[in-house]
Amino acid sequence: MSTETIAIIGNGISGITAARHIRKLSDKRIIVISSESEFFFSRTALMYVYMGHMKFEHTQPYEHWFWKKNRIELVHDYVEKVDHQKKRLLLKEGQPILYDTLIIATGSRPNRFGWPGQDLKGVQGLYSRQELEQLERDAPDKETCHRAVIVGGGLIGIELAEMLRSRDIPVTFLVRESSFWNNVLPEGESQMINEHILEHHVDLRLSTNLVEILADENGRARAVITDKGDTIPCNLVGLTAGVSPNIDFLKNSGIVLNKGVLVNRYLETNIPDIYAIGDCAEQEEAIGQRRTVEAVWYTGRMMGETVAQTVCGNRRKYSPGHWFNSAKFFDIEYQTYGWVRSERSRPEEETHFHWRHPEEKICITAAFDTTNRKFMGINTFGIRMRHEVVDRWLTEGRSIDHVMEYLKDANFDPEFYRPYEEQIVSAFNATFGTQIRPRKKSWKRILNFTGS
Repeated sequence: MSTETIAIIGNGISGITAARHIRKLSDKRIIVISSESEFFFSRTALMYVYMGHMKFEHTQPYEHWFWKKNRIELVHDYVEKVDHQKKRLLLKEGQPILYDTLIIATGSRPNRFGWPGQDLKGVQGLYSRQELEQLERDAPDKETCHRAVIVGGGLIGIELAEMLRSRDIPVTFLVRESSFWNNVLPEGESQMINEHILEHHVDLRLSTNLVEILADENGRARAVITDKGDTIPCNLVGLTAGVSPNIDFLKNSGIVLNKGVLVNRYLETNIPDIYAIGDCAEQEEAIGQRRTVEAVWYTGRMMGETVAQTVCGNRRKYSPGHWFNSAKFFDIEYQTYGWVRSERSRPEEETHFHWRHPEEKICITAAFDTTNRKFMGINTFGIRMRHEVVDRWLTEGRSIDHVMEYLKDANFDPEFYRPYEEQIVSAFNATFGTQIRPRKKSWKRILNFTGS
């Protein structure tokens, strides 16, 4: 009896997590195909390569010998077609690969909205290793790149701005919203980030859309035109208006697609023995209040672990738990737990308590249900929270008053950081007419989750 072959398309966090866990659980043959890079790397670390904090090889968590030792075959090629009837993958350069089980983990690609000039030289996204290398060529210094224009006010856009500013390259940032990321962040937080971007000498232009990218005589970007009628000379345009599932190669494959590859709670597609995980997967039905497509590192890792169990005979539902995420806005750390909605999408019963430090760029927003005072979620900027404590509050359905009373338990900042819980709770009391006294931090509660 021949060994079962599992083919994985994509060597990002989802695909490689699946491969590693399948190897832990079985002796199946594992083949990982990727056209982007030969070895797995941490995509979130790309910005630090450009900023000089690390070399590209430092973004690879595993030594090159790791793959051979763990019998994970790596194929550096592009999958042009999935032939599910013959259970084979047709490659751009190599011979077809036969599989018994297929896992699609092809991630995302930067959005393009048909802007005139979007395919010119000097226009790029920031997602792949190739785009990092292109940025190094087109914007090595401020002499070569006299100005960059970034289009799209999300996390990738602000990362690109920070990267370019680290080399003193002037940056203009076009954001279509009236305030940065205010489709996600509540008003007070969005306003603070606007201020922070400007403090880093970025030319932030809110409520502004890209109309066209103009070319020079060599087919390279030389300027952009905005819907305000401004022409901004530049020789680099960063298109960072979000990402979409990377699934074009699956059209006409028989695999059902929508925004992404449609999967059920077991990450199964409509075709037997074919699964999809990570950024390219779309849940047929939303899990709780989560989006059906989540381009998030940790959910990709969780999907990889889940699908490994299923293909190794332990069929398991994907259950991501409470929503959380983290990011950085230049030097401000951001964390979010549960649901804290922006003014655009906030339901009537969701009340916010917002506290901002009078001088420093530090703030929190806690959300709770007005009808029963149930804690719904919290955003923090410049204050680190202890994930397991906040997660437990959400699981136990605690009240906002309980959260304020035990807020010190959640603080994860190092000892020499100044704590702000007394000020936060005092402001909460003043706002809502409560008389909550913050409890002293208790390691017994933190580690054992005991007590009230």
